[in-house]
Amino acid sequence: MWRPRLNETSPMKYLGIVEALEADIQSGRAVRGERVPSQRAVADALKVDLTTVTRAFNEARRRGLIEAHAGRGTYISASTSGGETAESIPPILDLSMNIPPQPSATDFRKIFPQGVSAALAGPRGLMTLHYQESNGIERDRRAAASWLSGRFEAVTADRIIVTGGAQCALFAICELLLSPGDVVAAGAMTYPGLKAVAVQKGLVLEPLAMDELGIIPDAFEKVCREKKPKALYVVPTIDNPTTATLPEERRRALVALARQYDVLIFEDDPYAPLRPERLVSMAELAEDITWHIATLSKCVTPALRIAYVIAPSAAKARRLSAVLRATILMAPPLMSALASRWIVEGSLDEVTIAIAEENAARQKIAASILAGSRYAADVHGHHLWLYLPEHWRAADFADHADRAGVSLVPASTFAVTAHPVEAVRISIGVAPDRGALEDGLTQLASLIAEPSLGTKAVV
Repeated sequence: MWRPRLNETSPMKYLGIVEALEADIQSGRAVRGERVPSQRAVADALKVDLTTVTRAFNEARRRGLIEAHAGRGTYISASTSGGETAESIPPILDLSMNIPPQPSATDFRKIFPQGVSAALAGPRGLMTLHYQESNGIERDRRAAASWLSGRFEAVTADRIIVTGGAQCALFAICELLLSPGDVVAAGAMTYPGLKAVAVQKGLVLEPLAMDELGIIPDAFEKVCREKKPKALYVVPTIDNPTTATLPEERRRALVALARQYDVLIFEDDPYAPLRPERLVSMAELAEDITWHIATLSKCVTPALRIAYVIAPSAAKARRLSAVLRATILMAPPLMSALASRWIVEGSLDEVTIAIAEENAARQKIAASILAGSRYAADVHGHHLWLYLPEHWRAADFADHADRAGVSLVPASTFAVTAHPVEAVRISIGVAPDRGALEDGLTQLASLIAEPSLGTKAVV
């Protein structure tokens, strides 16, 4: 790995770093193809600030001295014949996809094939590869009930439907219960998957005002009186994207209003397993009007395309099963068997705990680098919600971040309202390691401090 040094004769420190690197490449002290230390490591070694190193990395990429590989880090270019333009520089890091990190102690390349082999060697054998009931076989529904028992005092397998992921579950629920033109109340910033379902189903999304604790009950009551919504969609724990977690008092208030105004509740709770404390769910407070979605994509891996729906009753579970039969037919049997095995063995909970611990470590890195910025985060979650200073528009910031090598998501992607806040979601779990995350966040911290520049020329 290249040993950072500074050309003391350069007029500016960041150019001194670039010129030293260039000289080391030419002399052979730095080998083409070898990895470059993280920006923070370079800053510490040279006793300069991170902004200086960020400028140096940008200039080195422009000259073609280094290149970034998504998911692997930054390396000395294999060929240094000619630099790259800003437009041709590939993204260093994609912090736009909200997926959990892979903990160092968990190697999915090993546990996936091992788990699949064990599932096929189990009591059902090759029957695991056959068609199965649209609501999931009883063995898998019982495993789901066992896993959910940590969050629900009493849930029976006959109320559970095994689905092919949370998005599939949400669409099926809306297909069963809603009609084109129906109003769904949701936070002013909400999960993009709901927006996609609304477009396909012709639903009307009505925004609800939010604060640092999530949806404001008074705002929900106002919408109930004026818009007559059929359903309330809510992510009660570590909301996506705002990271807010509804306290119990507010959950009870929303449930009471839903009962008063005859509104169904769609409770999408993918992040709850990451928090160590148990918060009462809306499905517990009002099981007769709540459809609860519990997915494995945010507490294990999105590759495990399994989510469990808790229906208000066994009869309503059968009705949802009929919708699934007409759409995806069934959840992936092999994935369902694998999930059940991990639940029974305890492996699933172990992975979830490890992910939460890795999230906490990454949130600590983010807190250090973004210390001067205003943002919301949950220490157990793998995303944060960054509020931008007045000189930045979210769309422009996201565009400039992409040009600098970091992809993230502007508020407009989540907005139900026509006037979203100037904020961006940063997903910290997708980075391949903490060093890569550090580099990406350092790029963003540097960009925040810069004046906003238009992304297109106007004449």
